[in-house]
Amino acid sequence: MSEAIEIVPYDQDWPRVFTAERDRIAAALGAIALRIDHNGSTSVPRLAAKPIIDIQISVRRLQPLDKFAALLRSLGYVHVPHADDSFCPFFHKPKTWPHTHHVHVVQFGGVEERRTLAFRDYLREHLEIAREYEELKRALASQHSASDFSSREAYAEAKTEFITQITERALAEGYPREF
Repeated sequence: MSEAIEIVPYDQDWPRVFTAERDRIAAALGAIALRIDHNGSTSVPRLAAKPIIDIQISVRRLQPLDKFAALLRSLGYVHVPHADDSFCPFFHKPKTWPHTHHVHVVQFGGVEERRTLAFRDYLREHLEIAREYEELKRALASQHSASDFSSREAYAEAKTEFITQITERALAEGYPREF
């Protein structure tokens, strides 16, 4: 196997990197972006993560996709066509691996927006669950290649059961908190 997926210790600079990119996105998208949230592992203090800033942009409508895709493209983001485009179009930058930023576009007030924020908020408030997630990510990362797209997808898929379980628990307990 080529180079394993890298999980690094939490970087206190990640919130600043998110804020700078959020501001660029907000300026480019204007009123199209109803919310721009830092999500994913880099948004959870003290949680080790892949050094990629995950950003969730909430929009009124996901179609037509080009309404926001062209603007994100102007910021260096590449759209990755996928079956998930119907509920969460995905973009990354730079064009080639390793990526520094991932953008997930969701419908404002929709199920995917709530699920993502519920998971993030739950990890932020339950350090022991965040540690379990970190252990899982480290174990899986050592089994997957960073340089191979299908291996990175398999890594993400292998986390799904844990994420789904915690997200369902979080929603049942009233997360997300800032919704």
